[in-house]
Amino acid sequence: MPIETTHELIETILAKWAGVIGEDYLGYKGHVYRMFNFCLALHPCTEEEKTKLAIAVCFHDIGLWSNHTLDYIPPSLSNAALYLSDSGRQEWSEEIALMIDMHHKVRAYPDRRYPLVEVFRKSDLIDVSLGLFSCGIARSYITGVKKHFPNHGFQRFLLETGGSWLLKHPFDPAPFMRW
Repeated sequence: MPIETTHELIETILAKWAGVIGEDYLGYKGHVYRMFNFCLALHPCTEEEKTKLAIAVCFHDIGLWSNHTLDYIPPSLSNAALYLSDSGRQEWSEEIALMIDMHHKVRAYPDRRYPLVEVFRKSDLIDVSLGLFSCGIARSYITGVKKHFPNHGFQRFLLETGGSWLLKHPFDPAPFMRW
C-alpha cells in the first residue's frame, strides 16, 4: 500500500489551526497523517470515506489546543460539527462524531453501521502505541509511515499532558477514555 504523503483537505483544515496548535503543529500534523495512512491500510476506502477520515483525523484531538484541556473530546466534537455545518456536510455529523468520541475506546466499537469508527479507533491505537499494536498492518508499512511522518515530539507531548492528569487523579481514568 502506498503512503499518502499529502492530502489537500487535511492541509487546508490543519493550516487554519496552525496558530492555535502552535509549537505542537508539526507533531500533530504527523499524527494526523500517520493515522490517516493507517486507516487507509486497515480499510479499502471510497473517496467519500477518505474525505470523512480526513476531516475526523484533523479534528479528533484539536480540543487539546482549542480549549487547553485534557477533557478534549467535547470541544473536538464541537469544532468538527462547526466545520461540517460550514462545509455543507452535516449529514456526516453522526459518523464523524462517533469516530472522534470513540477513538480512545478500550474495547472494539460494536456498531457495524459505521465501520470507519472501529478503523479510526485502531489507527489511533497503532500510532499512540508507536506501532506496538499493529492491528494486522504489516510492521514494514508502519515503519515506513513513521519514517515519512516523524513524531516531532508528539508522544512526549501526550505523555506530559496525560501524565499530569495521572499524578493528580491516580485512581480516575482520563476524561477522554471510553470503555
